[in-house]
Amino acid sequence: MPTAQHSPAADRNKQPILDVLRQVLPARGAALEIASGTGQHVAWFAAAMPGWSWQPTDFDESSFASIEAYIAQAGLANVRAPLQLDVTAPQWPVSGQFFDAIYCANMLHISPWATCAGLMAGAARHLAPNGLLITYGPYLEDDVPTAPGNLQFDISLHARNPAWGIRKLEEVKREAQCAGLVLRDRHAMPANNLLLVFGRAAA
Repeated sequence: MPTAQHSPAADRNKQPILDVLRQVLPARGAALEIASGTGQHVAWFAAAMPGWSWQPTDFDESSFASIEAYIAQAGLANVRAPLQLDVTAPQWPVSGQFFDAIYCANMLHISPWATCAGLMAGAARHLAPNGLLITYGPYLEDDVPTAPGNLQFDISLHARNPAWGIRKLEEVKREAQCAGLVLRDRHAMPANNLLLVFGRAAA
């Protein structure tokens, strides 16, 4: 049987994120999760939001066993089998499908900057007309002092990989605008993280 991997951070933040998802999303819909990782988030959200169907994905196929384990343990019928997805690819493995929500947590700072443009472009292709792109993680803001913990985290990310690092919110917003998306809501979250809600720009 597949083995479930455990992320302490995902365990801590899954309920605060769920609380905001319930505020910004309707009772029913279809969601695509980008960078599902261990699968803790998708399993938690799917169990708590039974009116939603979820499609988990990850770039790393080695994550699939853990995702499948969490789905199986919770007995979830509203979560599909995980798919491999590279956000920078010109076509995602969900061709022709449109989602009411696309959710991506803790990816932008542990991947090259090109993934931001890829995420925005892919979301623009696959969001339903009133769909929302929801991202979660740490960001640098021009008008908000950066928490010391995030400054140290950013230094450690650059040390691990020069292409990684906490992204500037203004630069993320610009990439979104290039894809026809705008920032709708900013939610301050525990541990100096943000949950951002993007939607299509008005015609």
